[in-house]
Amino acid sequence: MPSNSAGPLVGVRVVDLTAMVMGPYCTQIMADMGADVIKVEPPDGDDTRYISVGPARGMSGVFVNVNRGKRAITADLRSDSGKAALRALVEQADVFIHSMRSKAITRLGFGYSEVAAINPGIVYTNCYGYGRHGPNRDLPAYDDTIQAACGLPFVQEQLTGEANYVGTILADKVAGLTALYATMMALFHRERTGEGQEVEVGMFETMASFMLVEHANGAMFDPPLGPAVYPRTVAPNRRPYRTSDGYIAALIYNDKHWAAFVNAVRPPWANGCYATLEGRAREIDTVYARLAETIAQRTTKEWLELFRELEIPASPLSSPAALFDDPHLNAVGFFETVATPAGPVRFPGVPTWFSRTPGRVAGPAPELGAHTAEVLDELGLGVEADIAE
Repeated sequence: MPSNSAGPLVGVRVVDLTAMVMGPYCTQIMADMGADVIKVEPPDGDDTRYISVGPARGMSGVFVNVNRGKRAITADLRSDSGKAALRALVEQADVFIHSMRSKAITRLGFGYSEVAAINPGIVYTNCYGYGRHGPNRDLPAYDDTIQAACGLPFVQEQLTGEANYVGTILADKVAGLTALYATMMALFHRERTGEGQEVEVGMFETMASFMLVEHANGAMFDPPLGPAVYPRTVAPNRRPYRTSDGYIAALIYNDKHWAAFVNAVRPPWANGCYATLEGRAREIDTVYARLAETIAQRTTKEWLELFRELEIPASPLSSPAALFDDPHLNAVGFFETVATPAGPVRFPGVPTWFSRTPGRVAGPAPELGAHTAEVLDELGLGVEADIAE
């Protein structure tokens, strides 16, 4: 059972048939918030078990992080015994979530209609690459292809001069968070009405929505008032500023920050059309270039001290490795060290805070099939049942 007995999802049981990152990231957060997440894997396991380094085979760093605190069973869902075990799990579940293509989950006999016939109150979440009502519904999808489809490499090309992916699996993680909030909304509806329902989250649709928050811009209007791009974010000179001894990130953006900067530094060029946010927005790339010339004249430390004094948003450049030693993260207790069979693991923890029902790292990630016997016993199927073949 989950080690977090205080989280807001205590008492919620999740049957998790997701793999890779989108779905597992969603259900990892559920586990950290107290849900009993039962990860159902094929006999060979989730491919993510094998994609990066880890202390033991099948326990890669990526897998360990997004599957922490879950219970794992192995089941061959093509077999009668595997199907019977999954049906028994469905009977006791609040959430059923999968990341198979629609044809595949239906072929196995666990489409929404079949699952709802067993448990009408269940929240059934489909995690797809593309929504099943469009022509791309049967296309395979990974983070790179979805980044390309939603326009990320295009805007990176506007920014840097070369089409590139961003340096994180952004589509997987944004879609995972979307699947989480969609599932929670459906659970909230069930709490009020008793009604279960089917939920669908497509990575492509999610990322199209995400990208168009700012990049829809003038193209939203009829007739269009400008291109579908937000100029500030793709300005070629939008980059960390080089100082006399390194780099610094700063956003001298609104009129309050701009006035404070100009009064303190008095750059000779900062007048006329640059005096208002509207004027600076029209000339944003030139503004970035002028700021770069000015900021290059002092050290990173000098600028950071000034920006902090003026309450201008600024930060030195960091790295993922440096986050483990970040003073702020350590002061707020962000990292949690968990004992595992392979030794202690220092997990990045729960980024949210609750006054009454706090989340916490739910526990170590499970080895392949580690809880099969335990879960079968809870279901009354007998620990000798062979569901993996």
